[in-house]
Amino acid sequence: MKIEVNRDSSKPLHVQAEEILRILIEQDEYKNGKLLPKEIELSEQLNISRNTLRQAINKLVFEGLLIRKKGFGTKVAHKGFVGGLKNWLSFSQEMKMLGLKIKNFELFVGYQKAFKEVADFFEIEVDVRCLKLERVRGSEEYPFVYFISYFNPKIPLTNEENFNVPLYEILEQNYNVIVKTSKEEIYARLAGDFIADKLDIVANDPILVRKRFVYDINNVPVEYNIGYYRADSFTYTLEAQR
Repeated sequence: MKIEVNRDSSKPLHVQAEEILRILIEQDEYKNGKLLPKEIELSEQLNISRNTLRQAINKLVFEGLLIRKKGFGTKVAHKGFVGGLKNWLSFSQEMKMLGLKIKNFELFVGYQKAFKEVADFFEIEVDVRCLKLERVRGSEEYPFVYFISYFNPKIPLTNEENFNVPLYEILEQNYNVIVKTSKEEIYARLAGDFIADKLDIVANDPILVRKRFVYDINNVPVEYNIGYYRADSFTYTLEAQR
């Protein structure tokens, strides 16, 4: 592929470089894991400074399209998904919008006594048992999220539901529980041995932890959910207006 910038264009060089990179990373060889050319090689091919090239690369890294590791190189990120606060969606809805087919790598259902944070959310005693759902989910190729959900014990879930069906469809169709609001907390940490084993990564890899406190249309708490996401497969966006 011939790549070059147009120095006669009014468009800034870093924007032109960004556009070229977007085309480059759509090539099958880079989608399949091949490292991008080194910065010095790319900057020479484009006849721009490394600082200008780095500005373009940084934009794509910020968008979650590229992963750059010191001493290793830059490569295309696995196709991940973007979450956010505006018009929040369930995981199944997010994946459907992205056209991703989701696979359950693990699925466990049982009852467990609520720990304090769960008990406080549902306003129950800590010794009350809640239905607990654990799922490791991902694409056909690899898992990228480990979910743990606890449900309000006032919802008469039986443990016999088909949890391969979208969760909120079960709640609405079987129990007339319509979810409306999600309050979220997001933070980063290292995977650790347990989560790393679930997500096929190493213990020192970064993950994003996403807590969801889900309420129904009457503002009654429905679900306490924790998701552990591979950082190379998840981008979270916020939109703010003045």
